[in-house]
Amino acid sequence: QVQLVESGGGLVQAGGSLRLSCVVSGRSNSEYGMGWFRQAPGKEREFVASIAKNGETLDAYSVKGRFTISRDNHKNTLYLQMDSLKPEDTAIYYCASRDAPWSASGSGDYKYWGRGTLVTVST
Repeated sequence: QVQLVESGGGLVQAGGSLRLSCVVSGRSNSEYGMGWFRQAPGKEREFVASIAKNGETLDAYSVKGRFTISRDNHKNTLYLQMDSLKPEDTAIYYCASRDAPWSASGSGDYKYWGRGTLVTVST
């Protein structure tokens, strides 16, 4: 059974940083594309960043230059380093795993999802 568990969310002031983690169990993290999505109150879930098996990354325009996705295959963990946070980054952040080695920006391209971790950015 594949499980994804996010952690690292919390309350931070604008301009601050947080690092989210997503521990994967039940499959090898290294073989598949993985991604981060977020959902703000009253809004649809949106793509944040994705990383392919070969390490290539794909970022949403809204987070480019501020967020960095990475993975530690030995720890079977996905990360999202978030810097220069803005109030509009407030959302529940979800990690997801594909059944393919490439990155992708569509939520429908992902098979497994975590339950999310809340990030709140205050002014």
